[in-house]
Amino acid sequence: MLGLGLSLPVDLIAIGLLAYGIYFRRYHRRDLLLAYVALNVGVLAVTAMLAGSGAGVGLGLGLFGILSIIRLRSDSITQEEVAYYFIALALGLVNGLHPGPIWIAPLLSFLLVGLMYVVDHPRLTLRSRRQKVVLDRAYPDVQAIGPVLERLLHADIRYFVVLDLDLVTDTTVVDVRYRTRADRPAEVRAFQRYAS
Repeated sequence: MLGLGLSLPVDLIAIGLLAYGIYFRRYHRRDLLLAYVALNVGVLAVTAMLAGSGAGVGLGLGLFGILSIIRLRSDSITQEEVAYYFIALALGLVNGLHPGPIWIAPLLSFLLVGLMYVVDHPRLTLRSRRQKVVLDRAYPDVQAIGPVLERLLHADIRYFVVLDLDLVTDTTVVDVRYRTRADRPAEVRAFQRYAS
């Protein structure tokens, strides 16, 4: 009982930091903020109940597996948001099971939150972008697309793949990963303001 008494406030602090302090400030999606908190608290409650009944870690991991397939059908979520989903799920599971010594769950919780803060920090990948671009010309020769994208985006193209080549409408759809050039400080400052 002492483990849960410590894990519950630790979990609430950790999900508060993750959902409100990191995710919402960077992505500003209120709907997913609510989803992360609800998922975390729900998983915490169910795993704490299962752990207390002697159901075991196997059942808790089964619950993790079942809940990990949750996808929002009505609204698409990005890969970044899926990552936050998994961390919210993991926090609830770790704190609900409160494994090992009493300090393990709090340590893991704050390591997970700290990891998300660092790995998803806008300054880490400040100039890296990914975008779907529709070119107003069909380019059957893939080699010709790179220079066109560089001129259009004023960037260094790292990778691209042609998603659709339509010779009837004379368009090419490209998924491109690129790095903005350092000589565009105004764009970088604008991105910093909205991404921090």
